[in-house]
Amino acid sequence: MNDCDKARLIIISGPSGAGKSTVVDQLLTQCKLQLKLSVSATTRAQRQGEVEGKHYFFISDERFAELRSQDAFLECKEVFGQGHWYGTLRQQVAAALADGQWVILEIDVQGALAILENEEFNPITLFIHPGSVDELERRLRNRGTESEEAITRRLETAGREMRYLHRYQYEIINGNVDTAVAEICQLLNDQKESKPCSKS
Repeated sequence: MNDCDKARLIIISGPSGAGKSTVVDQLLTQCKLQLKLSVSATTRAQRQGEVEGKHYFFISDERFAELRSQDAFLECKEVFGQGHWYGTLRQQVAAALADGQWVILEIDVQGALAILENEEFNPITLFIHPGSVDELERRLRNRGTESEEAITRRLETAGREMRYLHRYQYEIINGNVDTAVAEICQLLNDQKESKPCSKS
């Protein structure tokens, strides 16, 4: 595989309610690149309808701790209040990249910064948001699924995350899903075409 064909790691972050998952789902089906969504490992229990290896890799607390001690995660964190760990397995990402797949990590700012700091990969980083905190609040309220306390907490978290926007290469305002998907797909194709080719 020459440099032109080398796959890339793609990090997508953004506040809850920004529509990241919807955008990623459409990217996987609409973008011509060979894209693969990274599957995280978690210590939480498998829920009805979830498939091992598709939604998550479900592992025990003991196994997760063992993998952490072996530096097997690109990034991982404990969700406070729940006591569950989540993490991105280094080998899963490396194997997919070696197979020529462009790997998408849909992770929070904390996880993205951890990956950027270790310099093991050279990811393409995108931060998706709805354009303003007011718009984000409107979307969260329109869901009708969360309490006032939960909405307030999510908005506070979003405010903190927005402070790290400058650490990302690209800012994507998701006012319309189709437009956002097309913009990201074009950015990724531009990255592929701009990579220098190694001489044979």
